[in-house]
Amino acid sequence: MYKLFFQLVFKRMDPEKAHYLAFRWIRLAVRVPVLRTFVAAVLAPRHEELRTEALGLRMHGPFGLAAGFDKNAVAIDGMAMLGFDHVEIGTVTGEAQPGNPRKRLFRLVPDRALINRMGFNNEGSAAVAARLRARVPVFRTVVGVNIGKTKAVEEADAAADYVKSTERLAAHADYLVVNVSSPNTPGLRNLQATESLRPLLTAVREAADRTVTDRRVPLLVKIAPDLADEDVDAVADLAVELGLDGIIATNTTIARAGLGLSSDPALVQETGGLSGAPLKERSLEVLRRLYARVGDRIVLVGVGGIEDAEDAWQRILAGATLIQGYSAFIYEGPFYARAVHKGLAARLAASPYATLAEAVGADHRKATTR
Repeated sequence: MYKLFFQLVFKRMDPEKAHYLAFRWIRLAVRVPVLRTFVAAVLAPRHEELRTEALGLRMHGPFGLAAGFDKNAVAIDGMAMLGFDHVEIGTVTGEAQPGNPRKRLFRLVPDRALINRMGFNNEGSAAVAARLRARVPVFRTVVGVNIGKTKAVEEADAAADYVKSTERLAAHADYLVVNVSSPNTPGLRNLQATESLRPLLTAVREAADRTVTDRRVPLLVKIAPDLADEDVDAVADLAVELGLDGIIATNTTIARAGLGLSSDPALVQETGGLSGAPLKERSLEVLRRLYARVGDRIVLVGVGGIEDAEDAWQRILAGATLIQGYSAFIYEGPFYARAVHKGLAARLAASPYATLAEAVGADHRKATTR
């Protein structure tokens, strides 16, 4: 039903307008008590065997919504209603900014992909913090907060900008993510170099600890799939050295060649980050490399090209404790999370593992014991 609706309605609409229309419907539905209870019962049934503990947090399952969909923390309960086990809001910047000029979001339908150059359009950390402070949760869900650099801030002043957001948002976050990997903010990806990343992450960690004294807010970093293998290793080593809680692998890619893209060549060459199915192989490759480097010492979050339960299962076997989706949600619709959960439960039942935790990294362990 949804796929027909997508073809007849959403596909004919500007992608950003379609996003905000769907967003509005989700927000309206969650405001109606009887309706939200019914929707959650259908789309978010619980599977006890999928319950997950990660980052010191308990979740209904491992599958969450990646950052980028709910930039301003306005639909957390709506996304939980649709079955996501955690919701990562953002990216939020120190100051409000409109993002890049439209048109800035493109669908590559034959490739089940998106290209975006949104440019961190958001209301800013002060407004988002106020919204989170006033929020009265309808559904229990884990809320991650993804923070990035304000475009107008110089690279040399980036740490102070991240610290500002941390001081405002850490108290309202179940976990924090430092985003240094979006291709749509000039100079941002330069911060992935360890000589820049070390002081940045140290400053954010200190700010979170200084701001929130009654608990430790888990801190993760989100990296790009375009990093060279040796740079992936360097980030992994730095994360362990600094006592980071996790790494999210991966953000969108600026690559186009070698991905087998079949959409209109003019569309394919639009600038911005590519997400969705074409990212699957490289994202999985980065995840495997990270797990081989860090093992179980930190939490790995797999994201990029996760279309179904099989993709999610492969990320778990490769070393991901948590997994996230976004682009496939656009193509699969409201039953996306339900299908992933159902498929994961079936795969776990058919596997030799008693729990999901046992399955995490199983492929690596098999390879090293041969």
